[in-house]
Amino acid sequence: MAAKKKTKRKIAHPGSRPLQRQLGFGHEGQYFDLRQIFDRLNEIYFNHALRRYTITWGRRRAQAPREYFVFGTIQEEDRIIRIHPLLDQDFVPVWFMEYVIFHEMLHAVVPDIPMAGGRRKVHTEEFLRRERAFPYYRKARRWEEENLARFLR
Repeated sequence: MAAKKKTKRKIAHPGSRPLQRQLGFGHEGQYFDLRQIFDRLNEIYFNHALRRYTITWGRRRAQAPREYFVFGTIQEEDRIIRIHPLLDQDFVPVWFMEYVIFHEMLHAVVPDIPMAGGRRKVHTEEFLRRERAFPYYRKARRWEEENLARFLR
């Protein structure tokens, strides 16, 4: 008897349509088409394993963040990857955008580790190992450190 496959998906919006789908956020920005990047990464690094995912720009905020910046998020149950719209700028390199999207895609395939109190560890050793194998990992992390202040106010 085959073991039931464990899923790492969490319930984000049980019984309702995700807000991102209701509001119709898009994947085409002024400088980047997120869908094109996602599809290429899915082919090269994930053998087309990530099916029926939506990738979209997040909502623009009235003010830039002050202390920290979240480049992207994934809602696994809804299969939505959301990228911060401040990344859609001419000074952001394509390889950095690829790294951000790759990072979010990894969350869909590398299992979390449950922890005490209902928490979970999402950046596991396996996740970090696979992330470091991305060709632009070191370059992207260096660029992030050098340019983070441009996204904060």
